[in-house]
Amino acid sequence: MSRASGRSARLQRVEAFSPATVANVACGFDILGFAIDAPGDIVIAERGSRPGLRFADDEPNDGFPRELKANTAGFAAWSLLQHLGEGKTSITLRLQKGMARGTGLGSSAASAAAAVVAVNTLLGMPLPKQALLRFAVAGEQKADGAWHADNVAPSLLGGMILIRDNAALDVISLPYPKALHAVVVHPAVQILTADARRVLAPKVPRAQWIAQSGDLAALIAALCLGDLALLGRCLNDHIIEPQRKHLIPKYDAVKAAALAAGALGAGISGSGPSMFALAASRVVAKRVATAMQAVFRKARLPCNAWVSPINATGAYVKSAS
Repeated sequence: MSRASGRSARLQRVEAFSPATVANVACGFDILGFAIDAPGDIVIAERGSRPGLRFADDEPNDGFPRELKANTAGFAAWSLLQHLGEGKTSITLRLQKGMARGTGLGSSAASAAAAVVAVNTLLGMPLPKQALLRFAVAGEQKADGAWHADNVAPSLLGGMILIRDNAALDVISLPYPKALHAVVVHPAVQILTADARRVLAPKVPRAQWIAQSGDLAALIAALCLGDLALLGRCLNDHIIEPQRKHLIPKYDAVKAAALAAGALGAGISGSGPSMFALAASRVVAKRVATAMQAVFRKARLPCNAWVSPINATGAYVKSAS
């Protein structure tokens, strides 16, 4: 029996939650993201009776792959177990999805993050939370084929996260004004990340690259300085938004409504179709959410909305026994 297994003999069941995220944050394509309080995914890891990792036999068929290595949560957990030399440890996973695929809320990332937290805790926490990141990213890679942490890192670690280098998973937790609130509105449309990546042009005009670089640098400065006025000036996406906004019905009208209601800025959450806005207070954020929803609903497009501060915790254990 390994040292990790010996430490964890008292734990038989762990339930972990991991929150939704907003990736890109306008001008930070693939390198910036933040977590919100809800929605999110739950993964339950239980000790089983047969060697190895598997999904529970009674798991519902909800459209997600049930094959272990094709599922983001399953592959993330499997990768962690292989690294720890615990590949034969009997563990059963249960996945409770709080988000559908293709929402732009980091659904696959949340599943992967919750899975590694649950399994790591079940084994007695042999690794610190930060060290779980590469296994969660490996799991999310199963969803879209890309190695990027702008959803996984904030979902796992919480906060506003800058990824200096995706390949090396060199991530930096940025400060931010505590009064800052996010609005996320999800219309009843599905856009898969892989499909949204295919619409992007392979080359970027120099003028757009310069403008995007300036706004990204200013965005990081605004967060560090707590300068909300500056933050409102630099939440602009010169490169990705023009190529993707046609995928989201009423996009321009919804964004205009958010700004008119007092948002500091608004844009596409991840690959869409969800849209996000940032506001200087919860009161303003609620007003912005109402305005954004009104546009979708006038177009007879059902939608859900969440108002949340920046979630500083990320994935956590709900219960362990």
